[in-house]
Amino acid sequence: MTRTVEIPLWLLLLILLFAGVTFASHFLFPSVRWFFRRRMERVVGRLNTRLKRPIEPFKLARRYDMIQRLIHDPMVTRAVAEDAHGRGIPENVAFEKARDYAREIVPAFSATVYFGWGIRLARWLSRSLYRMRLSDVDLRAIDGLPPDAAVVFVMNHRSNMDYVLVTWLVSGAGALSYAVGEWARVWPLSGVIRMMGAYFIRRRDRGALYRRVLARFVQMATAGGVTQAIFPEGRLSLDGRPGEPRLGLLSYIVEGAPDRTRDVIFVPVALNYDRVLEDRFLIRAHVTGVRRFRPPLGEVLAGLGHHLWLRATGRFRGFGTAKVALGPPLSLREFLAGAPEHPTEALAAELMARVNAAMPVVPVPLVARHLLDGAARSEAALVEAVREDLGHLAGRGVDLPGRGPEEIVRDALALLRERGVIAEMPEGVARRAEEADLFAYYAGSIAHLFATDGPR
Repeated sequence: MTRTVEIPLWLLLLILLFAGVTFASHFLFPSVRWFFRRRMERVVGRLNTRLKRPIEPFKLARRYDMIQRLIHDPMVTRAVAEDAHGRGIPENVAFEKARDYAREIVPAFSATVYFGWGIRLARWLSRSLYRMRLSDVDLRAIDGLPPDAAVVFVMNHRSNMDYVLVTWLVSGAGALSYAVGEWARVWPLSGVIRMMGAYFIRRRDRGALYRRVLARFVQMATAGGVTQAIFPEGRLSLDGRPGEPRLGLLSYIVEGAPDRTRDVIFVPVALNYDRVLEDRFLIRAHVTGVRRFRPPLGEVLAGLGHHLWLRATGRFRGFGTAKVALGPPLSLREFLAGAPEHPTEALAAELMARVNAAMPVVPVPLVARHLLDGAARSEAALVEAVREDLGHLAGRGVDLPGRGPEEIVRDALALLRERGVIAEMPEGVARRAEEADLFAYYAGSIAHLFATDGPR
């Protein structure tokens, strides 16, 4: 028992490594997890005392437990058996595929990350880049929603800043859970996004098994009362106009309605900007027809460097107004009681109609529509045209900017001059010939408000 045993150094190191891993996994890690879990519970307890909609237990469940619950759901196990039979593979292979999908989808929400630096960062970015507008009436409408209902914010998709703006603006009501596309599945961004409560969805290679796993997660989250935010269009608008709704996530919510005791309240949210940060890239993708655009790194760094230089020299005046407006909420239970023939399609059309009707009118799109034809106009002519537009919109019950036509034209022209997209002529101002797509992009955001058949 006391004999000396000689072993190679590499073997000793390997034994020590295995011993360290065993100690950590059996003693250290559980203690650390328990410590952080208790800390998180205290943080959540304090947050729930001030939030209008307390964080639901579903959102706070351990990620491992949520994955296990999801892959052992009866509907998922049935989809696993069907997938194995259809592809002629063992069920355990299909089951592991379902587990991979669940790991890919399920978030790892952290209340500390979300309400700690996440909301602060969203607030700082929003205020530093834009003049923010959200009416107190809209905020009170959020506070007045039924406390026992699952709330789903349904938004148009203009910019990746949409996530940031809405996250901050509704932070007093609760924690939002977003569906995020594949663009964000890169390290370390993916980990941060998971901790903010977002879940990833694939836009390609969506087989029946994947769709079932995703559907059950969305249905479980909705049944658990998780506050969600979805973009029915599915993708960013490339031409500035509101797009046609896609039915994926909405269909999952509608399909799960018979199994839920709580109602779902959809809140239409419309967003518009004087300047969309990625407008050039979106327009380029629209013109070329290549949807999967990747901005050149040099172009991105040059733009960032120019922005930082403007800030450092005190010449940055912001990107104008970003405005968020809410449409009238819609109860899923009441909507389905009307027995529409195709409930998901009818629901998507109704929600997008409410989003489009609530579309905010901000200065640049309002002026861009009058410079779209390339003709030069004096500032006085633009003021008169905008005055007529405001009267037209008021007659249709559209929420108007909080400024008069003179100030709207002055602010819009200042932003357009700063970007160098208008030319000064003896007759007035006109868009530069090469900027036709840019002006069409911004004018398109409110074009439906001036359609002969009214907002749609």
